[in-house]
Amino acid sequence: MANVNKVFLLGRLTHDPELRFTPQGTAVCDLDLAVNRVSKAPDGSQREETCFVRVTAWQRQAETAAEYLKKGREVHVEGRLTLDQWEDKKSGEKRSRLKVTAERIQFIGGKNGNGATGAAGAAAEGEPAESEVGASDAES
Repeated sequence: MANVNKVFLLGRLTHDPELRFTPQGTAVCDLDLAVNRVSKAPDGSQREETCFVRVTAWQRQAETAAEYLKKGREVHVEGRLTLDQWEDKKSGEKRSRLKVTAERIQFIGGKNGNGATGAAGAAAEGEPAESEVGASDAES
């Protein structure tokens, strides 16, 4: 039986990226993404749902995301679902949540979200010539 674990998200950052380093010096960046879905309610009115997703980027991809992304910026994330588990320090209860481990992050729009896309738009705003940070930098 084949298995597939692939996620594609397009949304806006709800906070500035949070960059930190592991004790071994590996960069880790957490992004909080809001993904909206618009649908029609039974009465014909439009209804909007928002899903909030935690995304984690690793290594050079984490550093690039922290350097160029800010709250409100639109991004496209390609990655995989991972289960984050920990024990609550206060209550001692086991906790868990699904998050996305980024394999590729593409910056959408210019530095201020002005609608420019792709490498040309990124370079025009003083960002890397490649507006896409690839899987070669992602944690294996």
